[in-house]
Amino acid sequence: MAAAMPQFVPQPAASRLLLSGNEAVARAVWESGCRVAAAYPGTPSTEMLEVISTYPDIYAEWSVNEKVSLEVAIGAAFAGSRSFCAMKHVGMNVASDALMTLTLTGVVGGLVIAIADDVGLSSSQNEQDSRYWGRFAHLPMFEPADSQEAYEMTKLAFDFSEKFQVPVILRMTTRINHVKALVTVGERVAHAATGFKKEPARWVMTPAGASKRIPLMFERDNALRAEAEVSPLNLVETGKDRRVGFVSSGPAWMHVRESFPDAPALKLGFSCPVPIEKIRAFAATVDQLVVVEEVEPLVEMELKAMGIECHGKDILPRQGELAPNILKPAIAKLLGEPEPQGASQHMRPLGRATPVPASVFPRPPTMCVACPHLGVYYTLSQLKNITISGDIGCYTLGAGHPWNALDTTISMGASMGIAMGLDKGRSEADKDKRILAVIGDSTFLHMGMQGLLDIVYNGGNVTVMLLDNRAVGMTGGQANPGSGKGIHGQETPRVDFAKLVESLGVKKERIHVVDPYQLPVLFKTIREEIKVPEVSVIITDQPCVLIDDYKKQQPFEVIDDKCTGCGNCVDVGCPAIHVTRREKVIKPSGKEVELQFVNIETTACTGCGLCVQPCAPEAIVHADLTKPMRLVRH
Repeated sequence: MAAAMPQFVPQPAASRLLLSGNEAVARAVWESGCRVAAAYPGTPSTEMLEVISTYPDIYAEWSVNEKVSLEVAIGAAFAGSRSFCAMKHVGMNVASDALMTLTLTGVVGGLVIAIADDVGLSSSQNEQDSRYWGRFAHLPMFEPADSQEAYEMTKLAFDFSEKFQVPVILRMTTRINHVKALVTVGERVAHAATGFKKEPARWVMTPAGASKRIPLMFERDNALRAEAEVSPLNLVETGKDRRVGFVSSGPAWMHVRESFPDAPALKLGFSCPVPIEKIRAFAATVDQLVVVEEVEPLVEMELKAMGIECHGKDILPRQGELAPNILKPAIAKLLGEPEPQGASQHMRPLGRATPVPASVFPRPPTMCVACPHLGVYYTLSQLKNITISGDIGCYTLGAGHPWNALDTTISMGASMGIAMGLDKGRSEADKDKRILAVIGDSTFLHMGMQGLLDIVYNGGNVTVMLLDNRAVGMTGGQANPGSGKGIHGQETPRVDFAKLVESLGVKKERIHVVDPYQLPVLFKTIREEIKVPEVSVIITDQPCVLIDDYKKQQPFEVIDDKCTGCGNCVDVGCPAIHVTRREKVIKPSGKEVELQFVNIETTACTGCGLCVQPCAPEAIVHADLTKPMRLVRH
């Protein structure tokens, strides 16, 4: 079941708490007198708003997408309230339309935008560098290196935002978001809203109004640049070994200090605009300058453009974290020294080469035991002559073993548009192929509705699988408008997906709500609908197994003497099913096949019954709960 939300516990001034970077930011947001906070769940940023929602005196909401969350925060800042918005790196792609105009209007109340970059691709479809947004949108950017700095910089960012009447971007990475450290915290200082003041020339961004705001943005750039040159957030640490000096920020700074404690280093806490003259002066004190940044060579390129010689991505990889086992060999090579003892060959950067991860026991991601998506992908894997467009969520795992049931995955909501393009752009050889799109409930509400509307409006021949599990499952089961619950667990109107897709133009007879645990019904419905030459929507309606709505049933077990090794249950993909032995046999036809004999980890099984349905010999039965449950060791 989903873990209970943490409750706010008042802390005395100057308390020391063990906090992750996300928790530290949340604490600072509350202490800063923030009144409104909004976000859309996305690892590694999710916990910021989850923790904020436990604090009193602050409105918090899960918005339907990142663009809406930023707009909510902007509206509050226009009203003179301090506001906060959080998202992962790809979320800013969605919110950027609002951001790029916000840079012209500015704000009244302090507005802090936390963007969490997933350096190392822990749970994302790309590894983009959000520092670009500071340059692109002409906005100041702070980069903490640990939880204490995340706390302090968040508080400072609110003051800074109000001083310059500009939103401040707080750039985080997974290494800060999820690592805990001791943080000295304080108490909340209230900030009353000043109220919205009508000023159409500033707030109404027509072409005429926007053109007058651009010179003001450039003036602000100059002020921010001057501020960066003298900011205490940009500090120099001297060192005895001046052969190499480092410029770095965020967690990369911590790696530099760990790897080269005796080297001079300049830390960029206020990293945009880059303090060019401060770095120029620092560069004059060392023999060689190396810029260590994750992941793009932004600072390196800016320094070279200003005539400051430096190394960067010519000796360091352009992806992943720059940990000591990456830095030490690279600097040794730069200095013409032998490779440090213990440096691994498979982790050594060779020029621009990508480091290869260390070999560990494989732990491929998979869906949960009894996940309602298991039956969907088992069914899709049985279908032939079909192209399947996938989306972002738990169900992206359908691309993996044993289903191999996704052909594309690009971004949130993209399954709709991709499917439409596959339909309209199909070759003559593919004219008879069926096109199917898979999308989750939260993702559909986030950005998928528009794509379905486009398919209907433009006459696409696409079958849509809308997987409604009543939660944002991939990030921990957060609520959304389809769950019927708000961020505090309060009852809210629940979206009726059947009515919603009908209102988007899908014919009522082409809308089906099915139980994904009923495999024969699911298979029959999909097989029939993909043959219909128009838009169909099949909605699966069972809750995520990790939320309170899901109810466990009596678990199952395997009767060993009846198991024939057919492996049909294995193809369902449930992690509670384990292959205990394999045997190769020759069929009468002469074909060699591998039999897979299985056991079910009864303590993990929730009794969904998916594995029972394809079991030909009927070897799977309800477990006898009067006997000790069997735990399979493997």
